[in-house]
Amino acid sequence: MKMILSDLESPLGAMLLVTDEQRRVRALEFAERRSRLHRKLREQYGEHQLTEGPAPTAVENALKRYFAGALEALDGIEVATAGTELQERAWAALRRIPAGQTTTYGALGKSVGINDWRAAVDMGAAVGANPIAVIVPCHRVLGVNGDLKGYAWGLHRKRWLLEHEAAIEAEQIIQAQETECLRSKSGRY
Repeated sequence: MKMILSDLESPLGAMLLVTDEQRRVRALEFAERRSRLHRKLREQYGEHQLTEGPAPTAVENALKRYFAGALEALDGIEVATAGTELQERAWAALRRIPAGQTTTYGALGKSVGINDWRAAVDMGAAVGANPIAVIVPCHRVLGVNGDLKGYAWGLHRKRWLLEHEAAIEAEQIIQAQETECLRSKSGRY
């Protein structure tokens, strides 16, 4: 498979965009995580040819508009991924979460047909494997108590994205972080 690697700038730092010949987004990663990007591409696609080139104008412009405040700008970007069946269902469900809203890992699991308590665990793993930052909005998934939980690209970025989308107020984020910090110190989750 032939893919194009493009450099993009964002308010959250330099990003690496991978698109295919049909201009579909295959990966979006932050530049300091270049090795993770290459590892994920090998895991998902095996043999592939990656060449540097310009980003598709429509994708680059949509990302610029999103970061400028047009939160719906990412909705029309076409993505193509190669995850497991559960990952693909989870990633499709993530794209259905509107900007400015959040859900929990358990609710996300239930939305794709997982109805037992392990839904949150299974969804956490699938969401954590998401190869497309921001466009496939895994930042919109929180712990059941509103805790930020993990984010492959850093909690500071998750916090920024949620504040940017007005999905969560800054003081809610601070309170959730304090709760999470206390839990980690006590060893209880």
